[in-house]
Amino acid sequence: MVNVRMPDVDLVIAFRATKKTSLSKQQTREDARKAEQQYKRLIETLSYAGLKAVGRRGESLGHLLVFVTCPPKHVEELVKRERHSDFLSGLPVTPVANSIPLSAADRLRLVHSYISSSPADGGLGISPDAPEWDLVEFIFPLHDREFNEHWIRAWKLRNIASVQLERIRDQFGDSLALYFAFLASYTQFLAVPALLGLLAHFLLPPYAPIYSILLSLWSIVFVEWWRIHERKLSLRFGTRGSFKVEKRRAQYKPGLSWWVKELRVLASVPVIVFFAGILSAILTGIFVFEAFVTELYQGPGKQLITFSPTLLFVIFVPRVLAVYHAIAVRLTNWENHAHKSTYSASLTLKTFALSSIVAYLGLGLSAFVYVPFGEGVMKWVQAWLFGSATTRNGFAATIRDMLNGTVATAGKESAVVVDTLSSASEKVTQSAFWNANPTAVQTKLNPGRLREQMFAYTVTGQVSNTFMEVGLPFILRRIDAFRKKRNSKAVPLHSAVAPGSSTSDNGSVSGGPKKRVVFEDEKERGGMEERAFLDSVRQEAALPEYDLFEDYNEMVIQFGYVVLWSTIWPLAGVMAFLNNLLELRSDAFKMTVHNRRPIPARTDTIGPWLDALTFLTWLGALTNSALVYLFSPELLPRAATTLANATASASDNITLLVEEHLASASGAVPSADWGVDGASSSSALSATKELLLKAILVSLVASHGFLLVRLFIRHIVEKMFWRGSGEVAERERTDRDVKLQFLKGSGLKLSGEVVIERDFDGTEVEKDDMGFWDHDEGVEEIQRISKEA
Repeated sequence: MVNVRMPDVDLVIAFRATKKTSLSKQQTREDARKAEQQYKRLIETLSYAGLKAVGRRGESLGHLLVFVTCPPKHVEELVKRERHSDFLSGLPVTPVANSIPLSAADRLRLVHSYISSSPADGGLGISPDAPEWDLVEFIFPLHDREFNEHWIRAWKLRNIASVQLERIRDQFGDSLALYFAFLASYTQFLAVPALLGLLAHFLLPPYAPIYSILLSLWSIVFVEWWRIHERKLSLRFGTRGSFKVEKRRAQYKPGLSWWVKELRVLASVPVIVFFAGILSAILTGIFVFEAFVTELYQGPGKQLITFSPTLLFVIFVPRVLAVYHAIAVRLTNWENHAHKSTYSASLTLKTFALSSIVAYLGLGLSAFVYVPFGEGVMKWVQAWLFGSATTRNGFAATIRDMLNGTVATAGKESAVVVDTLSSASEKVTQSAFWNANPTAVQTKLNPGRLREQMFAYTVTGQVSNTFMEVGLPFILRRIDAFRKKRNSKAVPLHSAVAPGSSTSDNGSVSGGPKKRVVFEDEKERGGMEERAFLDSVRQEAALPEYDLFEDYNEMVIQFGYVVLWSTIWPLAGVMAFLNNLLELRSDAFKMTVHNRRPIPARTDTIGPWLDALTFLTWLGALTNSALVYLFSPELLPRAATTLANATASASDNITLLVEEHLASASGAVPSADWGVDGASSSSALSATKELLLKAILVSLVASHGFLLVRLFIRHIVEKMFWRGSGEVAERERTDRDVKLQFLKGSGLKLSGEVVIERDFDGTEVEKDDMGFWDHDEGVEEIQRISKEA
């Protein structure tokens, strides 16, 4: 039996001829005519440009897949054009001796750039963002399944933290190679806080200053080292300065002044502040409900009530973020960015701003509200729930009685609830559902709350994220496959039902795209091999797009947990290190199995994420200094000496008691030495405010020290890893020699024969055994829409 080679496909264009919603017959015919005209124009544009393009039926009626391949001679022309452009723009270009090796990623990037870039940049302008191509859904390359299988299996335990960057770059491009380089480097650097965390957890007291100082130094060293390392990688990849040759976006409208663009960028700030306020209010309300109300409830279903804050979070927070993201996309489009890199950077910073609020606000409220003022807030919540001295009758009293459960049990033993707002009290009936005893407020507070939150974020949260990335897509696809199989059993063998359709009792199809009947003349002309190939492509087209933002966001948020808050629970660094050992493989698995293959892109930096890391290192200096100053038990002996002194004033004693309370409520010392809560009296409130003000001053001093230390570390790292690097000196010397030879007119060649590395085994495939490129089904499929109508 002769093995039939699969067609040589570069890119696939998903073309939607009809809308997924049901339309009238007249509207369906008009849409079909428009789709036929645009489809013919698409094929003509691609063919006229020297590309091969044919259409095949997609997953449902009206869904088409246009297969595109670029002949080798045209690829050589694209390579020559890019190398000349790189040389003129100052990018490093190596001279050509005999041939130019072209990786699969570079070929896909060149062909995609040629198809999607604007005609002003020498492209065809076929892009989903272009208004004249509104029926083009997306463009994607096909997975190299052989490479994916070898790559995933290559992640062994002995080399789990090592990354073969050249293989990743050759297959997926520079942006993915930089991400995996960052992830591998960050994972290796995490060994330091993991070791420090183990030592601090077992040998040092809680909130040890030495641990916080070493952690801040580590964060600065890592960020500054990566800043240099990505420069070296861009030299190695030949992409340093690639922004100079970046193609313009299809939605870019020239002619807008620079200051107008800057004003449009600034116009996003009030929107960010507004949504940050809404999100903070929601999260604060959920925090109060979870930290205080659930502790007061003692009735039936207490375990279910405990999970209600999570339910509220799931209901409200994702919806607010979805609305904000839609507005952020509109604002970023309105800013009229010329290039995708600046567009992505602007949208990334907008999105990350609210993601960080969701991630860190709960810990901030616990550390700087719950611990200092927990008793006072608990009394206020009790007064709000169970009544105040000023409210006697009316609707509010009725609701209060209903919440307290006192309507049916009047006359029984009562308890006194203190209204901290008016310093009044009233008698209410003791309920079996609520613990309203005002004298036992301390027992309702959790000294281990901060550590429990850190455990939830760095352990439970990371496990659930891994399941959502790797496990859940498998389950959803199995359910979808089962649903399709069940629907197919209700349809005759000669017909096929599109996904999303349902079959009624009389055999008709309702909902979603119409049923597409496949007759003998519609079957794939390439036989079973072509059918298997097309089924595989349709499965890939149904996968979601790979979003690099999600992976970067997950790692940067994790970095923030370690740098900002691991003083609370030093084992957070250990958990992050263990998680990332699996994250390397799970990200590779997710990208190759659960998502469409990403389109390769040139870049020389991780972009705005480096700015986010730098900001988090600065913020970490503030939070660590504040946490240590407020909660470290090592600072208590100084105050104990003051208390033992007979001449100590009452204010000194109150300050000591407040300090003891902060250390106890944060879990740093046993809760037996509870001290005095900040809301217990006016003097205690003043002492607490004074300590918080001092903590702010200490944080400001630490921030200035951070700037000086970072300047020193940046200077040392640059001297060691950039100016003293032999690799950097060699590549700069090579680049300088190329330019000198060009100036001397020595016949320097910048382009030559291109050796295309298409398959995993390095062989080039030009043979078309099944005649895949000889016939097109697009126009016939679109005309069938009118017939179905």
